[in-house]
Amino acid sequence: MVSLPALALVGLLGGVLVLETVLGYLNVRYGAEAVRDADEWVRDALDVDDPEELLAYQRAKTTLSRVQSWLGVVLLLAAVVSGLYGDVAAALSATGLPSVAQGVVLLAGAIVAGRVLSAPFDAYETFVVEERFGFNNQTAALWLRDLLVGTGVALVFGGIVAGAVLLAVAALPRVWPVAGWALVVAFSLLMMVIYPRVIAPLFNDFEPIEGSDLRDAVEDVFERAGFECEQVYEMDASRRSSHSNAYFVGFGRAKRVVLFDTLVEQMDREAIQAVLAHELAHWKKAHIWKQLAASAVQMAVVFAFLWWVTTSQWVYAAFGLPSETYAALGIGLLYAGPVLTLSAPLTNQLSLAHEREADDFAAETMGGAAAMTRALRTLAGENLSNPFPHPAYAAFHLTHPSIPERIRRLREQYGKDESGAPDGAEGGPDVPPAT
Repeated sequence: MVSLPALALVGLLGGVLVLETVLGYLNVRYGAEAVRDADEWVRDALDVDDPEELLAYQRAKTTLSRVQSWLGVVLLLAAVVSGLYGDVAAALSATGLPSVAQGVVLLAGAIVAGRVLSAPFDAYETFVVEERFGFNNQTAALWLRDLLVGTGVALVFGGIVAGAVLLAVAALPRVWPVAGWALVVAFSLLMMVIYPRVIAPLFNDFEPIEGSDLRDAVEDVFERAGFECEQVYEMDASRRSSHSNAYFVGFGRAKRVVLFDTLVEQMDREAIQAVLAHELAHWKKAHIWKQLAASAVQMAVVFAFLWWVTTSQWVYAAFGLPSETYAALGIGLLYAGPVLTLSAPLTNQLSLAHEREADDFAAETMGGAAAMTRALRTLAGENLSNPFPHPAYAAFHLTHPSIPERIRRLREQYGKDESGAPDGAEGGPDVPPAT
């Protein structure tokens, strides 16, 4: 007979999955109607030759994601509710290994299982969906290498974090949630240094931007933004995909801005400068630290919940677990995941505010909205992004405002470029009204 806590877990995970599925369907349908209504704007402003291709791309990505999510959740619940998870934990407990080692082995098994499950979907997305729409540049050998290296990285760093937390459980049984929380926050800080210098170079080459017209443009925008010219790199994203992007990462001497080579190829120099100014704003406005602080608060709540779960006898009885804290932690995380998903509309507000602030900084740095709006239109069009997400879907999933919203907001606040011409004249057709 299935226990009440197990039924609650099924209801929680299943309910969130149904919600996600409905939101995905609404988003695709809403976006299709809005794109067709704004067909001329999508063609002219985003330079999309065939808006139906954009819609087909969104449908394909959404469908694949939902199928993968349903299969993953069904298999996960089957393993937990059937008692298989408890049996595996019991078998590990019977090995005589230290409890910390048992927990790390269990996590490693979960990572490998997750990778094995996701691999066919990742391959289909890369070699069927992305290939169909002209984005894929990967070979099968490169894809396999990424899978193996990514799995290795996840095992190493996942094992380090899990081992550290479980050592805290063993050494500080009364206050381990505080110690575990501190370890996770410290690890998050450390990863901001390790990722750009150690992990990212395992997958891509990063060339400093220097000795070129682009370097002159970089120095110019640094000067305008009040920065010394620090680390700006061009990444060989085109080895894998024609998608374009840019990002800011790190702090202190490890901080750097990374521009995809595809972005450099697709945009004019002023638009690249606007993107660079936007990324610099995340450091200048302390967005990195604010996001870290918000994440730390969120993790504190999670660790408090895990403390309650691991000290409650019901979890061990309901799921047939051995009296090992790591086994209960796994179940606790299954409950916590959907709750974090449901809280996303609240937590996303901080990121949305930061993106708007960064857009403002870019417009002020560039002397008007024209360059930034061109950059946003290029990003949306080249990536076949859905410019009109459903409001409910956006609340749960988007950490950036929609492209039309960002353009409209910039033009309302910075409606003239440096020459005095209306932004709409230089920056493209008027943005469709909000729906």
